[in-house]
Amino acid sequence: MMDSPVVRIGVVGTGFISSHFIMALDRQEGFKASRVLTRRPVDGCTGFPRPELLTNSLAELIENSDVVLECTGDAIHATDVVAAALSANLPVVTMNSEFHITAGSYFVGKGLVTEAEGDQPGCQAALKEEVLDMGFEPLVYGNIKGFLNQDPTLEDMTYWGNRSGISLPMVTSFTDGTKVQIEQAFVANGLGAEVAKPGLLGVPDDDLRTGGSALAEAAEKLGKPIADYVLSLKLPHGVFVVGKHDPRQKGALRYLKLGDGPYYVVLKHNIFVHLEILRTIKRVMNQGRILLDNSARPVASVCTVVKRDLKPGDKIASGIGSFDVRGEAVRIVDTAGHVPIGLLADAVIKRPLKRGDIIGMDDVELPDSLALRAWKDIERSVLSGQSGEAEKKSALAS
Repeated sequence: MMDSPVVRIGVVGTGFISSHFIMALDRQEGFKASRVLTRRPVDGCTGFPRPELLTNSLAELIENSDVVLECTGDAIHATDVVAAALSANLPVVTMNSEFHITAGSYFVGKGLVTEAEGDQPGCQAALKEEVLDMGFEPLVYGNIKGFLNQDPTLEDMTYWGNRSGISLPMVTSFTDGTKVQIEQAFVANGLGAEVAKPGLLGVPDDDLRTGGSALAEAAEKLGKPIADYVLSLKLPHGVFVVGKHDPRQKGALRYLKLGDGPYYVVLKHNIFVHLEILRTIKRVMNQGRILLDNSARPVASVCTVVKRDLKPGDKIASGIGSFDVRGEAVRIVDTAGHVPIGLLADAVIKRPLKRGDIIGMDDVELPDSLALRAWKDIERSVLSGQSGEAEKKSALAS
């Protein structure tokens, strides 16, 4: 632990995660929220639990922090915050899959940046550590999704957003599948896995053992672990790993209610979101270790798929949680030139697009940002690496 008796946590964002995390710190010793960065007028953040901590100054946040917690869900803003924090030699803990899948790889090796436990990707990373310690060979890193409607209505999303106490864009991104696509593409990159197909497999099954085994079979055919999900309204809110084990353990694992194999499902059936974040902050401050990042050489991205016909001049304020587009996990090398959905903000459509089209960089005007430049750097690196591998294979073959 640091010499300071209390670790100062600078929090970025004032939404559900930020406000409830700050409340949870009241029950923790040795940690305190020092500043909370918001882009909204400070006086307008009514109902925030610690209004005296609010600031619009990133410099003030950094000056008063030992570690930064970024939890806005905004890929572009988070990129700027992470860059500033790393320049000040501060570690960054995130609950922001959108940032990682868009620009996170740009920062690998430039400082300590990690996703936290509490959201599905961080929980899958922690579960991987557990199953490896127990001797399992992971084949599937799995998410459990309750409901999917790729083109929900504004009326339905407004109702469910108000009922759940979450924002309209957030509930929309959950419903149309964008969120699970982002999470599992991120997990594939960070845990050394693959996406089995564009848009993932998404096996519908109320029996996790059956659905998980179907995903494991797909992973075996692919020859690599995969990140994917099972779709069911009846299964618990959680994540899982499907793996194989030493055949000599078959009887013991049957006795432990894991079935006859050869695929075994290990389930984490509770996701506590903001209540788990501090565990990762302690990991960072005590051990200097990350839990999960997007890797320096990602394999997957989340492209932008058109939900309805778009015409030149149409404006899209934000792709994630939009009624115009949704996100779909893809392999970067198979979809060169696509626009990651995390970059689609304040965008203007340049040419006609049909429902189902994937938006490319030539199809849209995007404001300049560090996130955009970072993504272009990431894509160039991935594609040049792929080209280099192809050249090596060709040389060996000849």
